[in-house]
Amino acid sequence: MSEPISSVTDLRPDLFQGKTALVTGGGTGLGLELSRGLASLGARVVIASRSTEHHTPLLAEAAERGWSIEAEVLDVRSMGAVADVAARVHERLAESGGSGAVDILVNNAAGNFVCPAERLTERAWRAVLGIVLDGTFYCSREFGKGMIRSGRGGSILNIVATYAWTGMPGVVHSASAKAGVLAMTKTLAAEWARHRIRVNAIAPGVFESEGAGGQLWPNDELKQRLTDAVPAKRFATSAEIAQHCLWLLAPASSYVTGECFTVDGGASLGRGMWEPGERVERR
Repeated sequence: MSEPISSVTDLRPDLFQGKTALVTGGGTGLGLELSRGLASLGARVVIASRSTEHHTPLLAEAAERGWSIEAEVLDVRSMGAVADVAARVHERLAESGGSGAVDILVNNAAGNFVCPAERLTERAWRAVLGIVLDGTFYCSREFGKGMIRSGRGGSILNIVATYAWTGMPGVVHSASAKAGVLAMTKTLAAEWARHRIRVNAIAPGVFESEGAGGQLWPNDELKQRLTDAVPAKRFATSAEIAQHCLWLLAPASSYVTGECFTVDGGASLGRGMWEPGERVERR
């Protein structure tokens, strides 16, 4: 069992005390690290994903560490399912004497795989758009309405990718969905600022992830190719990315909204005509 994220940051242990956070896809990958980080810093955390198998390890860890974590089964592609989960969560929060609304929403649920555009089926296109774009809006709307009703505001963080604006072969479905989420981030930030709701995004580069690895770099050759393309010459860890997410959600970022923070080791930066350290001979 790895250490909670607060042990490797300067964030104070009670940073999110009294706050409730809901993380979609919160039982695996980046969502898992972020859920652990929020819980270790005092938040009451609700993890939501389609499979109960993704909930079990974190719930067991929470019991051992004394964290407040609960789980909901949720397919974010269904507007009705999102509304039902939001109603249950809001009801439980009200019964426990709270505001009846979550304070933090992390739209982390995602789906992706490499496929040439000309071979992409309607079903595959809709699956990714449904999870990433539709799901982000459905969750933002339902939990955002709760934040508005509470009068306390809140913070929404969307997980995107740099190829939303650079493009990348093989992921037209995901790139299109993430680009839509980026536009949604800026639009909701402008629209909901009057309700004291902040909406930001984070664009991670490649990071160690068992789930994503099987879909995007299924063999060592592809993984090495991706590593070589990163100026930092390594993948990030999910804990590193989660630390930056926590910063964007923390009170220290209270005047930041509508922004997208890139954490990719320089991978999305431009490439020059020569490699650093290479000697260029003039003719």
